[in-house]
Amino acid sequence: MLFTSYGFLGFLAVLFLLYYIIPRKCQWGLLLGAGYLFYFLAGAEYVPYLLVTTVTIWFAACRIEDNADRQAAYLKEHRAELSKEEKKAYKDRQKKVRLGWILGGILLNIGILAVLKYTNFAIANINGLLGAFGRTGRLSFLTLALPLGISFYTFQAVGYLIDVYRGTVRAQRNPFRFALFVSFFPQLVQGPISRFGDLSESLYGEHRFDGKTVSFGLQRILWGYFKKMVIADRMLVGVNAIIGDTDAYHGAYVLVGMFFYALELYADFTGGIDITIGIAQTLGITLQENFQRPFFSKSLKEYWRRWHISMGTWFRDYIFYPISVCKLMQKFNKFSRRHFGENVGKRLPVYLSSFVVWFATGIWHGASWNFIAWGLGNWAVLMVSETLEPLYARFHQRFGAGGRGYAAFEVARTFLLVSMLRTFDCYRSVPVTFRMFGSLFTARNWNILWDGSLLGLGLTALDYGILAMGTFVLVSVSLIQRKGSVRERIAAKPYPLRFALWYGLFLAVLLAGAYGIGYDASQFIYNQF
Repeated sequence: MLFTSYGFLGFLAVLFLLYYIIPRKCQWGLLLGAGYLFYFLAGAEYVPYLLVTTVTIWFAACRIEDNADRQAAYLKEHRAELSKEEKKAYKDRQKKVRLGWILGGILLNIGILAVLKYTNFAIANINGLLGAFGRTGRLSFLTLALPLGISFYTFQAVGYLIDVYRGTVRAQRNPFRFALFVSFFPQLVQGPISRFGDLSESLYGEHRFDGKTVSFGLQRILWGYFKKMVIADRMLVGVNAIIGDTDAYHGAYVLVGMFFYALELYADFTGGIDITIGIAQTLGITLQENFQRPFFSKSLKEYWRRWHISMGTWFRDYIFYPISVCKLMQKFNKFSRRHFGENVGKRLPVYLSSFVVWFATGIWHGASWNFIAWGLGNWAVLMVSETLEPLYARFHQRFGAGGRGYAAFEVARTFLLVSMLRTFDCYRSVPVTFRMFGSLFTARNWNILWDGSLLGLGLTALDYGILAMGTFVLVSVSLIQRKGSVRERIAAKPYPLRFALWYGLFLAVLLAGAYGIGYDASQFIYNQF
């Protein structure tokens, strides 16, 4: 069910009505039913996978907590009669039990994700190796159903299991309540990847109708539709034209496509997140923000702190930190410091841990070498930047680099760098990406930027005008957000002005949205994950 479909809007309208009519203690049950109905309508064959993840993670978490509670009770009861060695031996035995449960839950669910998402990728690479060695035999590709949003709900469930294992949250004993945490439908398809400790209170709470909360949620939804349908889906027309015919659209077209894709991806993804957070807000549920104006970042490191925040913190907390402090990495740390010196040796473990994270980030985005190249490209730039930070500091100190002009340069530089790296995602082929990027310096067709050639991308002069105005509004709102909530500032204005602003935004979506003849409302990009 598309977020942009009339069916989904009808689904939301019925849900909102029922949600505030039924007894408040039944609200969470209604959301659970709505989540599974949504997922069933997306594809009935996907539901068993969602159920397997829910049941296995719930059961493993309960067993882990039961074991930890029994250990605490046993040690308290026998603290006077057990020696330190006996206590340590007992703790080690129980830790192995808990470790077995968490590894079983993680390996099963990550294994399901890996099989469904990466089997054909592995087969393609095996066939490529067979061909390289002159073998004629080929493995056949498998037809596998990739459940909607499987990467998001799997990571969210696994994160919960790790938190229970670490003791940072208590296990949810009610399997149906836990099922709601995994299947809460607004965030199923594209996140954010919520933490149980952050979401559970508002998710299971009883919510009264509050006019301001509901209106703010509806406004957030409308803003999301504006970004998606007015900007992203219109830019997508030009992006598809450029990447669809690389022989015709090279050189300066690559630069246009690079910027178009960066803005299209941002408007699409953040628009979807706005709709998700807005839906939750109308229901009285608080989801974490997933973006903080990333295109105002002054460095790639800062950009990734602001972009897809929930994913970044997930990889940091559940992959980077565990790898950094594991015994094997500690041994490598000592080895590298001893053989390469203190300065180099202390960096190598960080480089290695970051490499694993960015490799995982790349392949999480898609089962293709272009995503891996994109992830490792980010890793390389980040590691070089981190290594050269002392030089940057000396440069700034000597030449007095600073002020608004230099800050604007840093923002533009970061946007250009991000857009260049995104070409791996845009063209979906590593060789093609390098070839097209190289054509920027060889084609010498910069005249297409002003001679009307861009009108051949399927976009009219009116479309470019709408895109220019839409981008201006997008940037303006981002600038205002630095001073606080835009909706709060609008709410403080006189009613005629408030009405004009929100009604104008509604008309923009209605009249300038990319649908109808010549357009097709498209699914959100991150629904593929």
